[in-house]
Amino acid sequence: MRRLTLPEHKARAFSPIARSTADALTATGVVKVSADLDGRTVLKASSFVGVLRCDEIELRITPKIGIHRLLWLLGHARDPNGWRDDDIVDLSIIDDLVAAVAVSFHAAVRQALTHGVLQGYRTVEEALPLLRGRLRESDQLRRRLGLVVPLEVRYDDYTVDIPENRILLAAARRLLRIPGLPSATHAGLRQLLTTLADVTPLVAGEKPPDTVPSRLTRHYQPALRLARIVLAGRSIDQPPGSTAASGFLFDLNKAFEDWLTVTLRRALEPHGGRLRDQYPSHLDIRRQLRIRPDLVWERQSRPTAVLDAKYKRVQDNDRPHADLYQMLAYCTALGVPEGHLIYASGDIPGSHTVREAGTRLRTWVLDLTRPTDHILAQVSSIAHAVVLTA
Repeated sequence: MRRLTLPEHKARAFSPIARSTADALTATGVVKVSADLDGRTVLKASSFVGVLRCDEIELRITPKIGIHRLLWLLGHARDPNGWRDDDIVDLSIIDDLVAAVAVSFHAAVRQALTHGVLQGYRTVEEALPLLRGRLRESDQLRRRLGLVVPLEVRYDDYTVDIPENRILLAAARRLLRIPGLPSATHAGLRQLLTTLADVTPLVAGEKPPDTVPSRLTRHYQPALRLARIVLAGRSIDQPPGSTAASGFLFDLNKAFEDWLTVTLRRALEPHGGRLRDQYPSHLDIRRQLRIRPDLVWERQSRPTAVLDAKYKRVQDNDRPHADLYQMLAYCTALGVPEGHLIYASGDIPGSHTVREAGTRLRTWVLDLTRPTDHILAQVSSIAHAVVLTA
């Protein structure tokens, strides 16, 4: 197995890769493949990070920010109230994102199952030869008219086949499809499948069930938080063919946008209004040119501010003109006086007032390398500025 490493959004040249392998990698949409003048294969990463395996190639795409901080972004976006940094094990000796997720999940599951598999009541409806629970009279009349048995019944079953265990099982099954996991973690996840053998697996495309934290499930929460991160990742499972790729990845563009949406929404809650994501509208009067800003803050059902998340670096000597033009279009179409571009890295933030129109375009830079309290304070500052423009 030939192992290659590529940083997110970067390009690197490698010794030639077989054409069939290059085509399969291209088909994933995760990397762009080309050749340089020396005949080497050039791979260019996008916003996806994780692992891809194709034929004899194992490609690991690494994030620019630290693994621990990235997992915080992913976890905080899904559960800002419940997420804890100690959900993650010591990652000082792990330099691979996917392995870090798998190791942390396995450790959390082991802790959760210390006293056995969680059980709970599940409502079951089925046809039985004997009465159990309550008879579903309308179903009995409709389906079994004139028959004594079987009986259409509904009862509560005390079982391990509950939503919490279904989520853990789904995450374990997803992780076991990933190539190159640490052997101890892989073995532990295989054992988990045996432990949860009586749990119904999620079918392909099925959304993970909702769960409500309680005193009885408190010890399960760290494992469930990590399981939801696993299930939010993108699996690559191409149809069988001459050469197919498989893998597991996270889209950092989406991760940053999801986190910023949740965090800004919490920061703006005390001020009323409503923060809407992926706001559908049109640029023109005839409604032919669609626009969809990342975030729009409304008051009294009217847009008052537009915000766009940009997972990229902004530099003072290379101003993001295209982003500014796009934001100006959003502000003009929605009739708001101020737009906010929020970047994940870069130089000093800035502000530009558009001639004649008077529209103010503000750029903000979040330093994701700082402590989490500092990052959240930065978002609160943005929320305060948004409120002042209303």
